[in-house]
Amino acid sequence: MINIALPKGSLEEQTLQLFKEADLEVRRTDRDYNPQINDERIGKVKILRPQEIPKYIEMGYFDMGISGLDWVYESGASVIEVAKLNYSKTGKGNVKIVIAVHQDEPISTVKDIRPDSRVTTEYPEITRDFFHKLGIPVRLFPSYGASEAKVPDLMDVVVDLTETGTTLRKNGLKIIGQILESYTVIIANKTSFEDPVKRNKIEEIITLLMGVIDARNKVLLSMNVPAEFLESVVGTLPALKKPTVSRLHGIDYFSVETVVLKSQVNTLIPKLKGSGAEDILEIPITKIVR
Repeated sequence: MINIALPKGSLEEQTLQLFKEADLEVRRTDRDYNPQINDERIGKVKILRPQEIPKYIEMGYFDMGISGLDWVYESGASVIEVAKLNYSKTGKGNVKIVIAVHQDEPISTVKDIRPDSRVTTEYPEITRDFFHKLGIPVRLFPSYGASEAKVPDLMDVVVDLTETGTTLRKNGLKIIGQILESYTVIIANKTSFEDPVKRNKIEEIITLLMGVIDARNKVLLSMNVPAEFLESVVGTLPALKKPTVSRLHGIDYFSVETVVLKSQVNTLIPKLKGSGAEDILEIPITKIVR
């Protein structure tokens, strides 16, 4: 069996939904910090702060887990990044660790930051290393939330996580640099990943999770097509790969199936019908395993 650490807080809801869609539902009560996944490959499951997970995985308390790449870097944990997930604590996609100052500051780049400036951040190690490499001495003040509200009254500079920069701008700040781009990752303990038995279990779980990720926003279209219209219909399909085409028994028709983006369906179905397709079915997809 393998032990898994899952993140609580901003990544929690999306992570639990991912496991549920992968038929690995995490079962717990609101106060239960020892949930279970009914799968013979999985032993202990813990829901912990994402900041803590990389180090616990490095130390071997867990075989695999989910956290942000930012916390892997901040903790300095020596772990293996085995898969990238397409969500972050602010929504979909990647997020960035940026440097911002008050909009009235006569500063346009990071190199303009004055020595001995007060810098607040949730990422003291990443920030310390960044300014050390720049050769700019600064005073670091660890932040435990609402970092952007501390500039300019208490702090001169904030190093913060953002997706679009909207919150920073609303608080009168401007972004003058970026330290790194982060995203949600599945990470594994190095020793566990070198063990053939544990690695196989880890990879099987990842296959299920990534199958769900790949299937999101896609549907299966199935239709019947008279032989005379087959080439016209196939030419209309924006397939991920070539469509599956098979002849129907006893009549001069073909069955055509293909996977398309959900966002394309509303305009695609009328075009398919106009090209000669009949009996068009739109079928949800739960997993795509390549």
